[in-house]
Amino acid sequence: QVQLVESEGGLVPTGGSLRLSCAASGRTFSSYAMGWFRQAPGKEREFVATITWSGSRTSYADSVKGRFTISGDNAKDAVYLQMNNLKPEDTAVYYCVANKYTTATRSGAVDYWGKGTLVTVSS
Repeated sequence: QVQLVESEGGLVPTGGSLRLSCAASGRTFSSYAMGWFRQAPGKEREFVATITWSGSRTSYADSVKGRFTISGDNAKDAVYLQMNNLKPEDTAVYYCVANKYTTATRSGAVDYWGKGTLVTVSS
């Protein structure tokens, strides 16, 4: 099993920034894609961003496009999410994810999940 460990989130004011990181351990594959999902209070878990293992392609949800940036030193080992211009609606538990071979934009396609980290954006 692949284990994914997110850095701690926190409380951030509206308009602020926060960087999340995720480290993978255990069995990995060179073709892993990684990314982030989130689940806001009372809402469905939703796709945020993905990156291919090579880092050559990224994808973002419309709600975060232009504000969030996903990156990694090596996508199969670690992934980062730089969150800028945070809004109260960004408040959610953020989950690091990993997927074999292809990126995942729906929760049912995700192979591995981190335990999640809470990001709260104050209004």
